[in-house]
Amino acid sequence: MLLDSEYANHKLLVANRGEIAVRIIRTAQRLGIATVAIYTSSDALSPHVTIADEAVHLQNRASDQQVEQLVSESKLYLSSAIIISICMQYRVTMVHPGYGFLSENEEFALSVEAAGMIWLGPQPDVIRIMGLKHEARRLAADAGLQLVPGSQGLVNTLEDALSIANTIGFPVILKATAGGGGMGLLVCRNGNDLSKYFITAQERATSLFHNGGVFIERYYPAARHIEIQVFGNGLGDVVHMGERECSVQRRHQKVVEETPSPFVTSHSGLREDMCDAAVKLCKTIKYASAGTVEFLVDDESGVFFFLEMNTRIQVEHAVTEAIHPGLDLVEMMLAQGIAQRSETRGLDHASQSMTQAIYDKNLLASRIHAIEVRVYCENPSEGFKPSPGILQFVEFPQENWLRIDSWVSTGTEVTRFFDPLICKLIVTGSTREQAISRMVQVLKACKVFGPPNNLAHLASICDSTIFKEGKATTQFLDNFDFSPSAFTVLSAGIEMTIQDLPGRRIGLGIPQSGPMDSQAFSAANILAGNTPETEALEIVTLPGAGCKLKFHCFAIVAITGKSASVKINGKQVSMWARLTVAENATLDITGLPGPGFRVYLAIRGGFPEVPQYLGSKSTSMGLGGYQGRSLRVGDQLALGLQSSERDETGPVAFLLPESLIPVYPQDWVIQVLAGPHDDAEILTPEGNAKFYSTKWSISSSSNRMGIRLESNQSIKWARNTGGEGGSHPSNILDNGYALGTVNVNGDTPVILTNEGPDMGGYVCLCTVATGERWKLGQLSPGSTVTFRKISWQDAQACMKTLLRWIEAVQAVVAGSQPRVGFVDGALEDKELSGILHRNEWLPGSPRPAVTFRQAGDSAILVEYGEMHLDFIIRARVHALESEVRKRNVKGIWVFAPCIRSTMCHYDPSVISQTDVLAVLLNAERSLPDSASDLQFPGRKITFPIVLDDQWCRDALQRYMRTTRNRAVYLPSNIDYLARNNGLEGGVDEALRKLMDSAWLVFGVGFYLACPFLVPIDPRCRLVGQKMNPSRTYTPSGAVGIAGPVAAIYPVVSPGGYQLFGRTLPAWQTWGKGPDFASDRPWLLQPFDQVLFEPVSEERYLEIEQGFNAGQYKFKIEPAVFSMAAYITFTDGIRQEITEFKRKQAEGTAREEAHETKLLREWQAQEAVKVPSTTALVDDIDIEPGNTTVTSSMSASIWKIKCQPGDVIQSADNILVILEAMKTEINILAGEENIGKVVKSLGKGIREGASVQVGDILVWFE
Repeated sequence: MLLDSEYANHKLLVANRGEIAVRIIRTAQRLGIATVAIYTSSDALSPHVTIADEAVHLQNRASDQQVEQLVSESKLYLSSAIIISICMQYRVTMVHPGYGFLSENEEFALSVEAAGMIWLGPQPDVIRIMGLKHEARRLAADAGLQLVPGSQGLVNTLEDALSIANTIGFPVILKATAGGGGMGLLVCRNGNDLSKYFITAQERATSLFHNGGVFIERYYPAARHIEIQVFGNGLGDVVHMGERECSVQRRHQKVVEETPSPFVTSHSGLREDMCDAAVKLCKTIKYASAGTVEFLVDDESGVFFFLEMNTRIQVEHAVTEAIHPGLDLVEMMLAQGIAQRSETRGLDHASQSMTQAIYDKNLLASRIHAIEVRVYCENPSEGFKPSPGILQFVEFPQENWLRIDSWVSTGTEVTRFFDPLICKLIVTGSTREQAISRMVQVLKACKVFGPPNNLAHLASICDSTIFKEGKATTQFLDNFDFSPSAFTVLSAGIEMTIQDLPGRRIGLGIPQSGPMDSQAFSAANILAGNTPETEALEIVTLPGAGCKLKFHCFAIVAITGKSASVKINGKQVSMWARLTVAENATLDITGLPGPGFRVYLAIRGGFPEVPQYLGSKSTSMGLGGYQGRSLRVGDQLALGLQSSERDETGPVAFLLPESLIPVYPQDWVIQVLAGPHDDAEILTPEGNAKFYSTKWSISSSSNRMGIRLESNQSIKWARNTGGEGGSHPSNILDNGYALGTVNVNGDTPVILTNEGPDMGGYVCLCTVATGERWKLGQLSPGSTVTFRKISWQDAQACMKTLLRWIEAVQAVVAGSQPRVGFVDGALEDKELSGILHRNEWLPGSPRPAVTFRQAGDSAILVEYGEMHLDFIIRARVHALESEVRKRNVKGIWVFAPCIRSTMCHYDPSVISQTDVLAVLLNAERSLPDSASDLQFPGRKITFPIVLDDQWCRDALQRYMRTTRNRAVYLPSNIDYLARNNGLEGGVDEALRKLMDSAWLVFGVGFYLACPFLVPIDPRCRLVGQKMNPSRTYTPSGAVGIAGPVAAIYPVVSPGGYQLFGRTLPAWQTWGKGPDFASDRPWLLQPFDQVLFEPVSEERYLEIEQGFNAGQYKFKIEPAVFSMAAYITFTDGIRQEITEFKRKQAEGTAREEAHETKLLREWQAQEAVKVPSTTALVDDIDIEPGNTTVTSSMSASIWKIKCQPGDVIQSADNILVILEAMKTEINILAGEENIGKVVKSLGKGIREGASVQVGDILVWFE
């Protein structure tokens, strides 16, 4: 079209986003044109930003006043002044507006040209005239085109509107003259409608388009929308590429486009007449560039009327390109723009691109039929409501007859700011029938999993008889019958998440997740007709906080777990049964008072459009499940295929025998294995006995991460401190945690459950047997638990009992008689040690002591040496792991190494504890006595870091405002680290030391592969205490120190490490980037070395954007950590190390003493704080007829929302908000209290107070 040299001197700015920006940039790059993208914050990771040669952030260019005025991000793409200034700064020579936004804005086009740049579109005056639809009608009439009957120009008064409507006949349509994209249209079927909507139409036009002009046309409900693609050179030469039929529309917006039109093809001469009319109109105005002339065609007569002209490239241009091999309309626009500045003043009329005969030949041959569909994140069953959210999995099929114009991939967030179009699918076929068949095939093969989209709706359209027969009109979708195979959440209870079995078994701090009660979960699945492992819903629901779902299709379901009221369309049905739910029926589940805590809902077929994340569909910490979170009102989940099984006698198809249904007590006995740390080194004999005999209460502060235990008994420790692990006797140097272990944080035991960490710095006294872990899911606030010690062999018996019960449920559902009933499986308490074996240290031997500790029935903790950080010890841990891995032992699946230990996780169904211990002992014996000659291959990885950054300072400011305002580590963590380590040079010296050494990765775990780092140079090993209490907020990538260990926070989270800078996290959720993968979203591994490279905050933001977009590549080089070289190095600086440690010890002692004083002062202040809202009346006179609302669970009172004298207006009036399991629970007034007056709060009720089940919250008169 043009010579390469004619493109080379240009730079193109694309004033758009999404798929059209990507499409334009791709063509420009193919032609060798440099490109500039513009973007807003939510688009920072979009591909148009990353593939462009340069990209400019619009918000950074806008003044504070402009940002305040441009409230929505979408309006930044409409800021012509900002865009022009970017063009000038970046020496842009051409601007392509794409479609939408400023593409048909005359003033913007004029501004581009006034700045000396090429406007890639028609002449500005043509944009203006054709943009005002009443003016376009006048021009079309002058050119001899037939118009839709209507007003001659704008209609200013209702009286005129009614007069015109009565003349042309109802129904009519009110149109905004400056409107577009299906907006600004109102259909009026009679005079009443017109009177009602006329003023509204003017106001809406003013609001949307800053032009209140409206006109009237006759409305043809059953018509065809057919448009002609044209291209002009601005000199009076115009070509057309044929028609597109766009009759399938929703909200007057196109959804399906195809060419050639089946309607036009069936009406002889119509194509020629329409194309001639379009070309004639464009020639009269000497149209330049790409455009589309749209016609309304009467479905009965075939008469066509001019509708409007779009003076830009259309969304659906690709379908035209598909039938003209080699056609690229964007390239033509670029060539025309450049030609307009040349001597020819436009493309040569004799050039191939402007030769009508070439296009006519393609059209006459009719060898290709093309269909395009627009895929939106929208919900067709909810009136096409936009559905923003994260696309959790995106996979498109690949065919040589398929074109995909898209801007999304796995992990893309579709925001509320923009049109929800995510891609266009264009198929071609040799016939229309083949093209339709291929389109249906593609739509069913596309995997776009996340918020609702219209893929299934589009497939249903293309597979419909009306569409296949080419009979779809603009009214087609108005009455199109479509019911998704899905349910919608009407209310979500307290918490409702998707879980599956066995969850994730990866380690590295990636939570296992899965159901808290695997027993009830498995039974629900079996009853529903699924395998026990299939994904299902875990629900926490209480009286007044029920779960309600609307099923859009027939479904087979089962509900198990805690006792709940279950209703289908208001009719009570049974739990522990197979139930059938009719299409459009509602399912209500509301927890009943009593023991137990979680309910499980399984649906046959599971949730096929919830993708696996790292091998599981379970919801966990922003990962997996649906959008990585609990379900909310309005969420819609696609269901799997349901059989036609229907029980004519009612919704209950099968009921589990009562003998198999578990009974949940209020006071639980849970069987545990001793250890790893309940021995005499940690607890006194009295403390050990007391711990196991105590009836622990379940705290309302529990959740899926851990179950917090409460008692008036304090733990009796056998030591005063944790040594290098920390000042409290519960502290240890970080080591691995087993699932279900009882971890002690301070003096508070916490059972670490499905979302808990797999590594940390606190002792673990015992671990729940795997066969007993289901009980943890039914522990409710206010219930109690006592631990009973059993042997490893007994734990296997527990597991077999559970498996036999599941097999019995399967047998009964299959039609057999149950051989066993539900058995709790309580076994005799046994005095057993958690220490499996100990190799003592022999005086003079370089071989350290090693202790093998039991950590439940599926892990062994191997501890080396004393409680202090030692590189030689850590090397020995690594050597042990390497030796075991070399042996490839079946059943040992992962190690969790840290400072001086490693946790060996194994599968007890494959290998016994005795055999694992034998493997570990044998491997340890095979290691050399000394680790001094060991070498460990790894990598040296450079991380950019901002020292003393604004984000970490902001986190501390938040902490001081909301948590604690005085501590030794406030207001500056870095200043504290300097003092705590005896550094006379203050902050500068502290930061210098932190940068002067490479850091060795000692462990990877805790949460989301968080790395634990230690400086290789002992003179740089600063120490610090953990913040007490911890922060509630830490930015991702923050780097902090606790004890002698540093960590890089992988995501925004709570935390207690002393922060000194911010780097890139070593975690990339979607595995994007050259150093990550979708199945390996973590970067670091033990014995990698980390180097920090200080950068400015401005540079960091640039790097972070590239990292988040998957574009950043770390500097990585192979490295070997040699223990011999390390020992030689430390021996050479022994005196300096000694002096450093002396000053460090002095500084630490001073700061600890000061902190002890400050902590006591803060605790005293907290103890005497008066709650913001106290009980209004503690002692009141209760009269006959007074009624109450009571607490449905053990919880704390977060907010009181009523006061004496309030009149209850609605059942949904919130009286009190409780907080339990880190979840807010609204206590509602209820139907029975409508009209009643609040007399008083219950005795002792105030914000912050604790309540138990049945406590009176509110009295009514």
